[in-house]
Amino acid sequence: MATDFALTGKVVIVTGGNGGIGYGIAQGLAQAGADIVVAARHPTKNAQAVANLLGLGVHALSVSTDVQDEVSVQAMVEVTVEAFGHIDILVNNAGINIRKAPQDYTLEEWQHVLNTNLTGVFLCARAVYPHMCQAGGGKVINIGSMTSVFGSNVSPAYAATKGGVVQFTKSLAVFWAADNIQVNAILPGWIHTDLTASASPERYNSITARIPHGRWGEPDELAGAAVFLASRASDYVTGITLPVDGGYTSR
Repeated sequence: MATDFALTGKVVIVTGGNGGIGYGIAQGLAQAGADIVVAARHPTKNAQAVANLLGLGVHALSVSTDVQDEVSVQAMVEVTVEAFGHIDILVNNAGINIRKAPQDYTLEEWQHVLNTNLTGVFLCARAVYPHMCQAGGGKVINIGSMTSVFGSNVSPAYAATKGGVVQFTKSLAVFWAADNIQVNAILPGWIHTDLTASASPERYNSITARIPHGRWGEPDELAGAAVFLASRASDYVTGITLPVDGGYTSR
């Protein structure tokens, strides 16, 4: 059974993989044996993440990538294929947030969030598709959010994109099943990352009180779900949304 979860010889692209949830997932996939491409915008952070992953005994490289940019995404895929010869797994994790009331967004701000969080998922998935077909199949793991399920009173654009990610995940799963490509989504709960660090003490405590597990999660606690969805153990699992939230969505 352990071999069902092994990722040795697999090549994974993790967008936004240089920190937070993305790095936690990249680290877990590397520990399962996968070679990792860290695709993110900041070269210095990318290099540090890659250095850490190389220490786990796998191959890793960084590609400066802006998931909003079609040319940048295509370059990400070309560099990966040139380095490793194939692409087996894509983790669509890159995302941003702008916290404002809906009426206070500029159109530019709204589009920036949508282009990164939702259009970026489309661009990356579309770009890896022919390579996964050539390899006989693959895995796409999209990172949603609790706001894929709940409305948000602080981040309406973010919530809209994460709801879209879930529906796009289901559509990809239907379209690409015949190509042996499984597409699923992970919905992280309240995780300690740079995106959540601005929570006030009052908000932090009120959130914690609702989590049955009694605490916020850490980025590496997403790794187990990602390894499952990236491995052959999930070959008959597609189109699902998997909360990793300490029970938050159960209440």
